Amino acid sequence: MSNGRIPQEVIEAVLKHHDIVDVVGRYVHLSKQGHYMKGLCPFHSEKSPSFTVTPEKQIYHCFGCGAGGGVIQFLMAIEGYTFTEAISGLAKEANLDIGTYAQADGHVQQNPEKTKLLEAYELAGKLYQYILKNTEQGKQAMQYLRSRGLNDKVIETFGIGYAPPQWDTLAQLLERRQFPLPLMEKGGLISSRQDGQGYFDKFRDRILFPIHDWKGQLIAFGGRAMGDVQPKYLNSPESILFHKSRSLYNMHLARPAIRKLRKLVLFEGYVDVIKAWESGITNGVATMGTALTDEHADVIRKQADQVVVAYDGDSAGQNAAYKSIPILEKAGVQVQIAMIPGGKDPDEYITSQGSERFVREVIEAAVPSIKYKLLYFRKNYKLQEDGEKLRYIQQALKIIADIPSPIEREHYVRDLVTEFPYSYESALQTLNEIRLQAEKNNKFGDNKDKAWNNVMNDGTPRERSPSLYRAYHNAERQLLAIMMYDREVAHYVERELGDQFNVDAHAALAAYLYAYYAQGFEPNPSSFMAMLQEADLESLASSLAMMGNSHGVNDQVIDDYIREIKKYPQQQLIERKREEMIRAERSGDITRAAQIGIEIISLEKQLKSS
Repeated sequence: MSNGRIPQEVIEAVLKHHDIVDVVGRYVHLSKQGHYMKGLCPFHSEKSPSFTVTPEKQIYHCFGCGAGGGVIQFLMAIEGYTFTEAISGLAKEANLDIGTYAQADGHVQQNPEKTKLLEAYELAGKLYQYILKNTEQGKQAMQYLRSRGLNDKVIETFGIGYAPPQWDTLAQLLERRQFPLPLMEKGGLISSRQDGQGYFDKFRDRILFPIHDWKGQLIAFGGRAMGDVQPKYLNSPESILFHKSRSLYNMHLARPAIRKLRKLVLFEGYVDVIKAWESGITNGVATMGTALTDEHADVIRKQADQVVVAYDGDSAGQNAAYKSIPILEKAGVQVQIAMIPGGKDPDEYITSQGSERFVREVIEAAVPSIKYKLLYFRKNYKLQEDGEKLRYIQQALKIIADIPSPIEREHYVRDLVTEFPYSYESALQTLNEIRLQAEKNNKFGDNKDKAWNNVMNDGTPRERSPSLYRAYHNAERQLLAIMMYDREVAHYVERELGDQFNVDAHAALAAYLYAYYAQGFEPNPSSFMAMLQEADLESLASSLAMMGNSHGVNDQVIDDYIREIKKYPQQQLIERKREEMIRAERSGDITRAAQIGIEIISLEKQLKSS
């Protein structure tokens, strides 16, 4: 049994050196609950823990979204690794040499166009850095960067470069190195001339900020003009490497600090991130001038529990910060907003006020999202006028009413009545009326998009409890759960039932189990799941593995399950015959209806005797 080119024996050797609690614990805060470890699922937004890690079985399973598997599947899901990358990373951590097996397995081998583009971007990055540091053309750009407070060390750290004003500096180099120029155009490095006679560089006379993916591979550039050229900033176009809606600048360098702190600082631009880095904020990333998306928020949620939004202090930046709150909170992170006085952006504030004040008075003084919302709306009202004041209080109470915690609601209501001459009781009564009306309007739960995560529990769960399955379906699940822990039972089921499982996914899982045991492997859910490499089957296997096999299993129980599974096709046939008989009766074909009735009686007798 092997996965691509990596034999199962090698996979088992890697798994033996890693405890799933240790690996998952790097990303999820786990607390002990009986024989299990529980925490908030990193793969979906939830308010109460449904993510379970079982040390004894070396598996994880989320009862909310259905995600599940072993150590390898967890790393693939949370880091975006291929199977081989996950195995190689775990082997490296354990100082295991898996040699030639670490080659990319055939079905996950990287797209050759993507590989070529990555090589081209790496070459382009080195070219632009060389031009900035070592040529006459780069002197002006270097002077500009230093005038912005960027020293040689930080320029080196972030790989900043300069694209000269000539039209085809990069295009010529790519052609000399025999890179396919049509592909280079497709990847956003060059553009074709209108007459079709050759290519020219995408970036000219711009300072270039390399954009990397989370692995550190250069995938795009952000180019800044030094003069009054428009646009001021120009990003690489979308390509097979670069997707603006989910790429975050500096994630590759910031990830260690983000993971350690479980906190991320979100900026708007490259220089803001770089200046903050110099100020000691090494967990900063940027959306690169594009609006925050749900995809960005999902990427952030996998790395952090808290986000400080540090957008520009002008009205556009603060509007963007306000819009980011529901996107981030929907993803399941706690949000704070950093407020920069004077309409400055982070870069300007650090330059004028210094790093220490930026950290202390802006980042560390960031306010909770609710407080920011109150301040954000407050500026729209003329509070010296009674009518405007009442309108603001009504608006503020609507915002406070959305807070799930009663203590937090009380805190903000008391803050409100301390400032304005109204009683706490009247404010609280109005608040409760707002909440009551909201509950009437939203009686189907608190999270309609994800019904399985509703506190009110009115939504349909993704994974039904066994009692809700039909008899044959539940028998198949129970049987597979036992087979995952008992090789002899698996062999018996293979002889007596084979591939006669009625649910396709169950039949597939059974086939994998037969093959797994045929290779002589011992029962081990984590090791078995490592060979599946199919998300739906991994989720199913983890769900079944959580059921275990400690529920009064004996030969009679196994035979009963097999009998129930074999009965179902005959039950379906009888049902179809009954429908056929009814159609014959309605059409007046009494003779045919009688014949079918006899067939049904015969089938039912066979079913009872089986």
